[in-house]
Amino acid sequence: MKTNMFILAGLLGFTTISGAILASDSTVADDSVIDNVAIAVPVSCTVFGTVTLAHTANISSGTYQADIGKSTFRIYCNDKAGFDVYAIGFSGDKYSGNNTKLIGANTGQTISTGTATSGATSNWAMKIADSSTSYPLTLANNFGNYHTIPSTMTRIAYRTSGTTVDTSVNSSRFTTTYASYMSSSQVADTYVGKVKYALIHPFNASISSTNPKTTTARYISYYANAGNATGTMGRQSATDGNTVTLSASNFSRTGYGFAGWSDAFDYETNRYAHFYGPNESITVPSGTTVNGLALYAVWVKSAGSMQSDAGWVCDSLTAATYSNEGDSDESTWSITANLSSVSALTDTRDNQTYAIAKLPDGKCWMIENLRMTNQSLSIFNTNNPLNNGTNVTLKHNYTDTTTYDNLSATNSQTYDASSAPNGWCASNSAACDDQSRLRTDNTANRVSYAATNTMSANANLYSYGNYYNWYSATAGRGTYSTGANVTTAGDLCPIGWRLPTYSPSTVFGQLSYNLGGSANSSMGTSSIPSGAIMSQRFRHFPINQIYSGYVQANTISNRGSQIVLWTATASTNTSVNSLFVSSTTTNPGLNSQSKYRGLPARCIVKT
Repeated sequence: MKTNMFILAGLLGFTTISGAILASDSTVADDSVIDNVAIAVPVSCTVFGTVTLAHTANISSGTYQADIGKSTFRIYCNDKAGFDVYAIGFSGDKYSGNNTKLIGANTGQTISTGTATSGATSNWAMKIADSSTSYPLTLANNFGNYHTIPSTMTRIAYRTSGTTVDTSVNSSRFTTTYASYMSSSQVADTYVGKVKYALIHPFNASISSTNPKTTTARYISYYANAGNATGTMGRQSATDGNTVTLSASNFSRTGYGFAGWSDAFDYETNRYAHFYGPNESITVPSGTTVNGLALYAVWVKSAGSMQSDAGWVCDSLTAATYSNEGDSDESTWSITANLSSVSALTDTRDNQTYAIAKLPDGKCWMIENLRMTNQSLSIFNTNNPLNNGTNVTLKHNYTDTTTYDNLSATNSQTYDASSAPNGWCASNSAACDDQSRLRTDNTANRVSYAATNTMSANANLYSYGNYYNWYSATAGRGTYSTGANVTTAGDLCPIGWRLPTYSPSTVFGQLSYNLGGSANSSMGTSSIPSGAIMSQRFRHFPINQIYSGYVQANTISNRGSQIVLWTATASTNTSVNSLFVSSTTTNPGLNSQSKYRGLPARCIVKT
């Protein structure tokens, strides 16, 4: 019984980033494409790649074979500045073809990375040999011997000084060969592995904002991936093949929206980059148990103002698409989107920048929760606030102590009748003001992922957004007496945007329908698709819903387990229709929430 091995060695185009040259087109080419093809690198470096031995082998089960394939790479630079060579094994990427299984993939019989030559676990490895004549390389990280295929960008060789431009003699050269061991239990099949190489110039360039980061075995590590971003993230325990829910971002970056996570630090140019929603549930990729996994914040630069530029920006986006793969219970599905589906805009009221996306319903949504605090509203910057906003100036300077199931202040807090119309507030209550969250606008007071569920556990503006009672969420248009199926005439969203509505049609329901679910009923464990499947679709990139929970009686409830978002439509004179999503149930609009609770808000472009 024999196993076929087919290895793809990838050459790259390059671009200039922060004074260094990094991958800009990560196309992994087969041998016929890279053979004798010169790839020009801007600034001062050129790379040639030549296949000198085919990257295929038939290996009998229970045996080891070295020197599978050989590619020679030649590099020359004319500025004497030196360079680094990095490599990464793309063992987590899909490979199209019949009867092929990608090395290290999570489905089917797999082959891990490693250097063993016997035992119960099949694996593959690579080694580098310097073949330079005039400008020898220094091999890094013991890649002169067979070495585990790196799962993150890892330096394999370098030069501290440059070479001269002479394609025949004066260049640095190295060759890569591969080895694989097939255990006696390995299923006979064709297996595919890929390796990509990147040139970083000059030598030891300072590119900390985009360099591949270190990882720790059995953990997912989160990185801001930008030198001017703020915030810190803890790591998350993870084991190959298990399902984990990713952590919401704790990073912020002035002038940029956060659009999710990527497994590639060079996601803007890496065609193999995967994108994930901030709270998406993923299957832990193979290799994480041994090598760990790095996830990088995906930043989108602001394209203009939410108040004035939403129309043309949204028109330029490519809508994400949903597809059911044909199974009757819709457990197999996909949402197709990339960076062309997302952008970012800045709210001129407080200069907060939000990632936005065109979703499968064809509409343009904020894909972060609204963070606005302590701002005055007007008809020039807000969606039709009450009395030009003079009665709904947002406030947050209250104590943590509340006295009832609402966002009111303590009994000692003086009620300011000028801040709200009669009929909304009880006597001596500030429920009509926005008791949104003390300190949520304090960027130093960030979430602790080990914290408890209470309000004192550092409610975090950047991870989960702000929390508003319905009076504040509707900019004073929604009162206690607003009755069933009445949609408010305005809300807290920027002008040109609005809160989702339930009546006459449910906006969350339309999105649910375009994600393959029900438009107006709760989907639970017996539904097709189930509430659990729909929960994953709502948290998938680029929909990006997060388990932010809600505020009730001095407590943030169900953070980490529930999505609850306001609509602008009342269900009774005490409650409002809302989006509700848990890990097992999805309700796109019929769920009722008390008007006194503090819920997050997301806005949609008016159409």
